[in-house]
This record gives sequence, structure tokens and C-alpha cells, in this order.
Amino acid sequence: MKKILFIFIVFFGLFSGSSAEPIRITSGKENAKITIIAYESLTCSHCADFHKNIYPQLKKDFIDPGLVKIEFRHFPLDAAAFNASKVAQCNQKQSLEILESLYANQQGWVKGKTVIELNDNLKKFIEKEGYKIDFEKCINDKKIEDFVLNDRIEGAKKFKVNSTPAIIINNKRFDKSLNYKNLKKSLEKLI
Repeated sequence: MKKILFIFIVFFGLFSGSSAEPIRITSGKENAKITIIAYESLTCSHCADFHKNIYPQLKKDFIDPGLVKIEFRHFPLDAAAFNASKVAQCNQKQSLEILESLYANQQGWVKGKTVIELNDNLKKFIEKEGYKIDFEKCINDKKIEDFVLNDRIEGAKKFKVNSTPAIIINNKRFDKSLNYKNLKKSLEKLI
């Protein structure tokens, strides 16, 4: 019986794909009146600044009360950001937590002169933080890789994103200076 079960697991594993379909990293109620799309690169200091200085107040005033949902979409600007995006997408139950941790500690892992050094620092950071992911499997997962790249392609084509962070509110590009005051004014007009 154990042999049959082993064969079934191996067979099913070979033909079922390596992972579940990636899902969007979001914060807020699914049916919120306003949807913000944030195109970001995990090595972008302005994106880290958004997470440190704007997102907490946005969460408190608009997301937690159910008025706004935010979708974090990938727009990696370099190989380190690309691999970090794949890592953030890898553990679906902790994706938002991993994303926030990567931004909060950006200076701790964005180090190195080569992709190999950057990956080593990213892997060490993920392990130090205690996230339960298979690093090599994550950065080599084709479904996750395609998901991240498709975010970037869609952002460039549909919203003309060419830098990060790029904020889209209800499918319209937010072109004002990105600070909480300007974002709040724009959101209040939509409520």
C-alpha cells in the first residue's frame, strides 16, 4: 500500500505543476469602493518610503474601514527586485507580510555587486526572518516568474508605468506628487 501511495504522489507531483496559481498581494476588503493598484519594485527606495510613510496612514484611514483595497503589483527594475518579487509571491499565506518586511528592511538585504551576492543576502534575510519557503524553488518557479513579468508588462502597456512607485486609483493614473496629503485628497473625492 505504501508503494502504491508513493507512486501516486510521485505521478501526481510530476503532472500537477509545481505550485498553485499565484494570487495578487492585497490589503483591504475585496468589495471596497476604491481600488488602488501600486506598481512597485522591491529594490526601489521610493517604494520603501511609500510603505514606511504613506501606507500605514492609508491603511488606518481608508483600508481598515473598508473604503479602499490596495493591490501590490510587481514592476521589478532589476534582477534583485525580480527575485525578491518571486520570493514575496511564493508563500501565499504570508505574501503581504513578506512584502512589508522586504520594504521595511530593504537596506539589510539589497547588498552585493552580483546577482549571486544579492540572492545570497535575500536568502539569508528570509531565513533570519523565519519565513517558511524553499528559496531556490521560489526563484525558479515558472508560474511565479510569469506572474511577476505579466504584472510588469501590463503596467507598462495599460498604464504607461515606467518608474516606481506608480499609483493607479480606480484604473486612472495618480500623477500628483506622491505624499499622503495628495493621496488623501484624491481618495476623498471618490468616496
